[in-house]
Amino acid sequence: MDKRRFLVAGALGATQPLRSPAAAPANPRRGPGLLTVTGAITRSNRGPLDSALDQLMVKHGARFDKAWVFDAAMLGRLPAVTIQPTLEYDAKVHALSGPRLGAVLEAAGVARGASVMLGLRALDGYTVALSLADAERYRMIVATTLDGAALSLGGLGPLWAVYDADRLPDFKDKPLKERFALCPWGLYAIDVKAL
Repeated sequence: MDKRRFLVAGALGATQPLRSPAAAPANPRRGPGLLTVTGAITRSNRGPLDSALDQLMVKHGARFDKAWVFDAAMLGRLPAVTIQPTLEYDAKVHALSGPRLGAVLEAAGVARGASVMLGLRALDGYTVALSLADAERYRMIVATTLDGAALSLGGLGPLWAVYDADRLPDFKDKPLKERFALCPWGLYAIDVKAL
């Protein structure tokens, strides 16, 4: 090898960070994180909880060493489903769209049909515990839109874990105000625990 090329290659190599395929997971996230999945997951695109910068998670008692964080584009790349439940807030039928909760969890590295419990946490701290099996049975989605418009922070969004209560035997005959107790709006975190 010619000495000059060897020295140039060596100098360039010394200025570039060392990269190992196993050292840094691929991070397809480009926008602000909207949903953080932690716990019994096999993929990660961020490190542990930062007690200084993850203030809301700290206040809600979160603890994790790794997580998979979704931005809006990542959620938008998952196949969307539309449901049309009657909502308790105005007793009207609305179209809610977004990926199936199971697909979101699979993207974070949770195996389909895994025996796990989910902790669905909303921005206000409201937390719902349910099994992945129940979430799949209820065909829950992570809604990103309501009647074609993005769910807004300060409203029911930006994300809402929800099912079509009108079409589920477990909920359809309950009073409207009692149908959505397992559906946290303002969803921002999911903790996955192996059973």
